[in-house]
Amino acid sequence: MKVIPVGIWGGYPKAESATSSFLIEHDGFTVLFDCGSGVLSQVQRYKTLEEIDAVVVSHYHADHVADIGSLQYHHLIASYTGNRLPKLPIYAHDRDAEGFAGLSYKEVTEGRAVRPGEVYEIGPFSVTFAETVHPVYCLAARFEAGGKAAVFTADTEFFEGLAEFAAGADLLVSEANLYEEDKGRAPGHMAGSEAGGLARLADAKRLLLTHLPQAGDVQVIKGAAMEAFGDSTELAEPGGVVEI
Repeated sequence: MKVIPVGIWGGYPKAESATSSFLIEHDGFTVLFDCGSGVLSQVQRYKTLEEIDAVVVSHYHADHVADIGSLQYHHLIASYTGNRLPKLPIYAHDRDAEGFAGLSYKEVTEGRAVRPGEVYEIGPFSVTFAETVHPVYCLAARFEAGGKAAVFTADTEFFEGLAEFAAGADLLVSEANLYEEDKGRAPGHMAGSEAGGLARLADAKRLLLTHLPQAGDVQVIKGAAMEAFGDSTELAEPGGVVEI
């Protein structure tokens, strides 16, 4: 399994970048996890849009879905020019009826509802979901293939139940949107120490930090996570391939 960060920012992208999003690949199948601001531009550094086989969306905040419409337009334009692509499945929860309805567009994309407690076969991946602690309903995702597991926290506060969901992960991709002094000021997000503590409780093998703040020195967030988890802690870097 291969994980490629596309964007690393929370809320909005810095110049020439994207909000937190990832490509997940195995056996020639590619999933895009979240498709927020700037993602459609940046993902083409690593894959053509035709090579994306499925999309998984954690929730409907703009920094996770803003570019879904542009992706749909790409597929629609392809059909107009004689290059009709297979209907693209977009997996997400349907607790937001309006948001979920927007995932299906003409004959080019189809929203497929997911919920915790079920296993979904998406290409070669077995994917499960867990509700997080966020101001809107949001799902963490666990991708398993080839005997390996990658877990994506999506947006969340720290809670021990998430460590159970991420137990034994070969790679834990955790949001780390807050500096230590900001803990508790932004509901639904974690500081570096909390991301590290989550990885430690989950007995994860590696920790990758994402959904980072634009201000300050994010190396400080990495340092706080390392204090809690250890040296197997990295900041997500766009284009940095992580082999699992």
